[in-house]
Amino acid sequence: MAEQPDVVSIGDIVTDAFIKLLDDQAVTYQNDDGKWLAMQYGTKLPFDHAEVIEGVGNAANAAVAFAKLGLDSALVANVGADQPGRDMIQALDKKKVDSRFVRINHGKVSNYHYVLWYKEERTILIKHEEYDYHWPHLRPTEVPKWVYFSSISEHAIAYHDQVADWLEEHPEVKLAFQPGTFQMEAGAERLKRIYARTEVVIVNREEAVIVGGGNHEDFNDLFDHLHALGPKIVVITDGPDGAYASDGNVRLRMPLYPDPAPPVERTGAGDAFASTFVAALIKGNNIEGALQWAPINSMNVVQKVGAQAGLLTEPEIAELLRQAPDYYKPTPLN
Repeated sequence: MAEQPDVVSIGDIVTDAFIKLLDDQAVTYQNDDGKWLAMQYGTKLPFDHAEVIEGVGNAANAAVAFAKLGLDSALVANVGADQPGRDMIQALDKKKVDSRFVRINHGKVSNYHYVLWYKEERTILIKHEEYDYHWPHLRPTEVPKWVYFSSISEHAIAYHDQVADWLEEHPEVKLAFQPGTFQMEAGAERLKRIYARTEVVIVNREEAVIVGGGNHEDFNDLFDHLHALGPKIVVITDGPDGAYASDGNVRLRMPLYPDPAPPVERTGAGDAFASTFVAALIKGNNIEGALQWAPINSMNVVQKVGAQAGLLTEPEIAELLRQAPDYYKPTPLN
């Protein structure tokens, strides 16, 4: 590993235990509160199989994507002093992610989530362990070119101030921000120093409304509100309708890359999109180029189980881009 990483990702790391439910042992239904997964209560249910995947989570997925795309990638995260924690560090090392900034918390357990996998969707049972979050001391030779900040525990709100302090001390470092659930709940006002320092923010359409306000039906309005918080580049994903990006001057729409087969399961599609978009920028692409890279990695991730098995290398993305249909290109947003 190079001493100076190209990009350091920040966020919680977790082991995901996938439990593949049998199609005839569960049902989904819709009510006013959304879509629900239901299984028979108080009985024993057969399941198809289980798969345990170590070292995942928004920031860890991004760190692996960066490494796969040929960048020197490191992760700042916390694990417990237990076997799952050791397994996660080993998983990062195998995937060429620099784990020197992963802190082992003695007397704590590692994050371990259970994923109920039904058809192509997943319902994740989560529990964020309470760690004592500290931004690591980085020597001048360890300061990265980019930082990628994503989902972190609700117990770590003060940690954002440490990260903001460090970023303000290092104005040459660019920040990509993919806010997680608790960061959105904290609100843009509480995290205004982070948003003000952000080079690229990546959210989905619903999250854009939560973070910046604005009209859900008007992408230009959503862009205006998010740019007003400080980010120079704003990316808004919109599920099957593709993605949108704005650098303050150019505003573009990008369709999905065509699926070669129905999705296996959708874990990590958003992380793959966001990290690949950022990786393309780090490698010198403009937003048009980044918009063409990102959906390809996202498409391939949903063809595998978990968030990392389908991540592609740069030559693999280039080949799929060469094979893309004529409509697969960014177009101006009216």
